[in-house]
Parts: sequence; structure tokens; C-alpha cells
Amino acid sequence: MRSITRVLLSILVIACAVVLLPARAHAEANMDDATARKVDELIALRAAAGNASKGELIDLLSGQFMGTPYGANMLVGSATQAEQLVIDLRRVDCFTYLDYVEALTRSSDRNQFVANLIDTRYAGGQVDFAHRKHFFTDWAQVARTAASDITGSLTGAAVTVGKHLNAKADGGNYLPGLPVVDRNITYIPSSAVTDQVLSGLRTGDYVGAYTDQPGLDVTHVGIIVKTNGGTVFRNASSLAANNQVVDQPLTDYLGTVPGIVVLRPQ
Repeated sequence: MRSITRVLLSILVIACAVVLLPARAHAEANMDDATARKVDELIALRAAAGNASKGELIDLLSGQFMGTPYGANMLVGSATQAEQLVIDLRRVDCFTYLDYVEALTRSSDRNQFVANLIDTRYAGGQVDFAHRKHFFTDWAQVARTAASDITGSLTGAAVTVGKHLNAKADGGNYLPGLPVVDRNITYIPSSAVTDQVLSGLRTGDYVGAYTDQPGLDVTHVGIIVKTNGGTVFRNASSLAANNQVVDQPLTDYLGTVPGIVVLRPQ
């Protein structure tokens, strides 16, 4: 069973060792000892990388999570439950994995990592459920933007569909208390991901698995890594055979999804 989109991850929540923060200006967070050590190690690794490119940093840092157990529903908060700032590197879901990697690429110390994580995960640096970036395409649409949507530039076969994000087919909402967001979603059908499209992808690109389900943009996300053996999809996989962060051939993954949305980090 594939990982569900951040929207669905937001519906079921679990308790984590976290702290409630009102805004980025008060960017302090409690972390378990294992997470704190891991954050410090990754920040040191990022510092040692010097002037590495964004893609190289994403590859380097995301690679340190290989084998990290998958954890479902990692974020805590809803319209009726106070939002909490989750920082737990012992387990990741597909979205928190990308959150942590993106924030780490821009951080030189632990406090900066927390601030960058808040800016990545929340609009306007406001730690609350209403400001959480619930959709993958929010990363390219909602400030602070972390990436640009380059899907349409990769091939003329890209398709654009008008979506009413958060609106279920039966008239309800995935996230009660939050508005419906009208947005055009551009995706490349899996059958149209040719060698030319693959050559246009870069290490560090963020990729979402497009869904034709009403109200959602993607059902899973991961990172593109170019290797000597081909293009791989690095992701926190919930599949029973994996249940951890893994690399898998992108072409194999494409056979399981309708298409892909590609965001390029800034």
C-alpha cells in the first residue's frame, strides 16, 4: 500500500515527543536525544560539504536516512487539536522526510534547522494547522516556497488538470475546518516519461506521485537521485517489503502510479 498524501497523513495523528510553538520567531523545540544527535551530525556533514550544489546536498543528506524506519502519520494537529512541531528523525513518513532534508540543506546549526523546518512546513512561519503546507504543490505555491514546479517544461506530453484540493467527491472535505483550494496541477503521465524526460531530471528534484482522485494532488513523494545505474526514486516507503527509506529504480516506480509532478528545489 502506497504512502498517502500529506492531506491524509494529517487526518490520523499520533502522539510524539514534541513541543507547541506559536511561530517561527520562537523557534525552539524539544528533541529526543537520538534526534538531537542525528541533527547535529547532519549539520556537521552539511558544513563539511562546503560549496556543494543544492542537488548534491540533497543527495548527501537524504542518503544519511537510508534504512530509517517508516512511520505513518507523524504530524500532530487538526482543526480541533493544537498543532505541534514534530521533529523526530527516528522515523519518517514520505513528507516529513523531505521536510527534514530540505531544511538541513540550508542550516548551519540546530536553531537554524528548526527555523528552516518551520519555514518549509508552514506558511509564513506560523506553526498551526491552518498554515501547514498540506499539499505537495504547496511547496511551489505557498510562501516560503521551497521549489519551482518544472513539470510542464520537461515534455509537451504534460497534462494540466484543474483540482479542488481538499474537496472529496462526496462533497465533504479531507481536512475539516480548512478551505478548498482551487489549483491547476500539471503532471506527466507515467507512459510519457521517456528517456528525454529522464534526462531532464536532476539529482535533488522532488517528485510526487500524481493521483486522479478528486481533492488530492499526489499520494506519495520522494527525491530523484541520478546514479551510474540509472535514475532512482529515494523515498520513505510504507510498502511491507520496505517499511523504511529506500532507493528504487524510478522506471519501476512509474509502473505503479498514474504520473509524476516534479518540483525543483530553489
